[in-house]
Amino acid sequence: MSEKKKVWVSRPLFPEVLARLAEQFEVEAETVERRYSPEELRARLAGVDGAVVGLVDRIDAAVLEGNTRLKVVANLGVGHNNLDLPALTRAGVLASNTPDVLNETTADYGWALLMAAARRVGAAERWLRAGEWPKQGVHFDDWLGVDLHGRTLGVLGMGRIGRAVARRAAGFDMRVLYHNRTRLSDELERSCHAAWVEKETLLREVDHLVLVLPFTPANRHAIGAAELALMKPTAVLVNIARGGIVDDAALAAALREGRLAAAGLDVFEGEPAVHADLLALDNVVLSPHIASASFTTRRAMADMAADNVLAVIGAEPGKPVSPLNPEVLAAKG
Repeated sequence: MSEKKKVWVSRPLFPEVLARLAEQFEVEAETVERRYSPEELRARLAGVDGAVVGLVDRIDAAVLEGNTRLKVVANLGVGHNNLDLPALTRAGVLASNTPDVLNETTADYGWALLMAAARRVGAAERWLRAGEWPKQGVHFDDWLGVDLHGRTLGVLGMGRIGRAVARRAAGFDMRVLYHNRTRLSDELERSCHAAWVEKETLLREVDHLVLVLPFTPANRHAIGAAELALMKPTAVLVNIARGGIVDDAALAAALREGRLAAAGLDVFEGEPAVHADLLALDNVVLSPHIASASFTTRRAMADMAADNVLAVIGAEPGKPVSPLNPEVLAAKG
């Protein structure tokens, strides 16, 4: 009997998903989630045929150097800026991600952040927990926030998650504007009741802006000091895209100086570190990159990653569900 192929899982995963993999592979799954050095990643990948990794696991040319065994790396996430796709392709390693299964859950969370930031939920809760209510009371003009209903929502980046965010605005009777590199079809625009505008127009006109664009070198600091200066001082900004899309220092300055009303952020430049100026502000709601963190969605992401591994190196190879560099498959015939 031939030796089982080996799969490394870089973080704890659902037992049922690990059991699926263990039916065909020798599985080494980490029991504690942590960041690995390039040397540690290189060592762990050197002895396996496949890997399931997370967004903090940077797989690049240095990590892959000399590795002739690895055949598939399945990323647990839609974003994949942790994967050096050209290097993986050169090494003949198929890379995959987990698109679509988290669209609705992430859109839900974007709205949670938007409502919490607009209505000052985080600051009010901290004030209450600190015992200030019995001491100070709540006056008629305390804790005034920003309405959502009847206002204008802007979506920057109108992919599947952006469209899911836009569709939810109907329940708040909101006008929806969006900017995207490529304009949607008339049918898709109608489905989410959204109108395309230039980026500057979007920034000037919206009361609430949700960022859902992918991270690319061109999108780094897509929202910086100049863009923030175009927005209304009563506007609310939400980032559920990627850290680096927003210049966090510039955003903190705008919030501190009253040039922007509030923000809700799930992603940050240099995360898990968060800019100290943001941590000092009460008009920003912060969360640790958890927009997809519902049980159902995270399980679906894990299943998709396992499906991709099974399709590449399983007993009955098939077509991966979500390949990022399908040219690897074409090269193998």
